[in-house]
Amino acid sequence: MRLGGPESGNVEDRRGRGGGGIAIGGLGGVAILLVCLFLGIDPSVLFSDNQSPAPTQREASRDPGARNAAPQDDAGRRFIAQVLGETEQVWTAQFQAMGRQYQAPVLVLFSGATQSGCGGAQAQMGPFYCPNDRRVYIDLDFMAQLQQQLGARGDFAAAYIVAHEVGHHVQNELGVLRRADELRRGNDANAVQVRVELQADCFAGLWAKRANDARQILEPGDVEEGLNAAAAVGDDRLQRRAGGRVQPESFTHGSSEQRVRWFRRGLESGALSACDTFSNGRG
Repeated sequence: MRLGGPESGNVEDRRGRGGGGIAIGGLGGVAILLVCLFLGIDPSVLFSDNQSPAPTQREASRDPGARNAAPQDDAGRRFIAQVLGETEQVWTAQFQAMGRQYQAPVLVLFSGATQSGCGGAQAQMGPFYCPNDRRVYIDLDFMAQLQQQLGARGDFAAAYIVAHEVGHHVQNELGVLRRADELRRGNDANAVQVRVELQADCFAGLWAKRANDARQILEPGDVEEGLNAAAAVGDDRLQRRAGGRVQPESFTHGSSEQRVRWFRRGLESGALSACDTFSNGRG
């Protein structure tokens, strides 16, 4: 990738500061991948029937990962900050075209465990977005480990992960997450969640298309890295890696084919209207 633009100022670096987490019991490495990788919105739903409330002001003040933590100046942080800056440019323009103002998310870098507005978070959950505090959470070391285990290597594959999570924030800004919550009542909650995730994949493709048209950020092989990353985290492929049978009724993110198709749809169209995964027949 060619990332020569400015770094986003919306990166909160909590690495090396510790922080609270929730116990996840005896889940093994592959099982963790299956249930947590790119969960996307609120990882606390894996461990509780109720959404964890946002931390109180007193709890936030006790969090070692406070906003005034000194950022580390390293290549990983700079890369994430530049990718986030690219998403801010694209989505600011998209919202302006709709006559709206884009409120960019904060991206939290942490190591091991931290606190989020959705409760305690551990690196093993994978990157996720918390709508309660409008933040994306990423442990860079664990994200790199996941990429290696799943074969989703490359800088653009990492950028796809960031863009996918930012896509959930865009959904939050547009009211999609609220409508999805309403749809879950009386409907197949997993099927609704699949549509949420596929739209975030489409938004990631839209971002790449718009950023490349404006600033030529893509290099040869980048698109293939993104498509490979989308395929690597399909529910069917993850279930096969775990040694079990494929159970479509349990999907929460979509099959490899679906994830690739929707990422490609956004990448080829660059249009919000092309990312409507909620219309009938658009799974």
